[in-house]
Amino acid sequence: MYALPEKTTGPERDLLEAMLDRGRLALVENAQGLSEADARRRLVPSLTTPIALVKHAAVAERRWFQWLVAGLDESEIDGPSTPGDASFAVADDETVADVIAEHEGTTARSREIAAAFSLDDRWTHPVVGEVTLRFIYLFLIEEYARHTGHGDILREQLS
Repeated sequence: MYALPEKTTGPERDLLEAMLDRGRLALVENAQGLSEADARRRLVPSLTTPIALVKHAAVAERRWFQWLVAGLDESEIDGPSTPGDASFAVADDETVADVIAEHEGTTARSREIAAAFSLDDRWTHPVVGEVTLRFIYLFLIEEYARHTGHGDILREQLS
């Protein structure tokens, strides 16, 4: 269900964080309430399923916040962090609840990491180049919006 943003005024950072959290929630809501079979049902040729979208989002959060911003070594990151198709891989023994809990834990850690930096702090991404926290927020807002749209369509197909 589409809900209007709760926060529409205030400091830039507050608005960016509120919109990112809105996207995080919307993506998770596409997987909530589905049976395990429906959450994994492949309706398109790619690996895109409702549960895989949530798994992918957690990987993206880890890549941006834990690996790039916090500078953690791959061994210190709290879960899978391989980008690309691998980021959509959900193990057979993982439930929808497991993947949502993983995503929520990862996003909580992202918030903690981001809190230590300003919007103008900079890092060098090996593909994109120099980025700020502001860019990372905007990029992830866009990423969540795209994938939530994918999830909306998948959810509609499952109805």
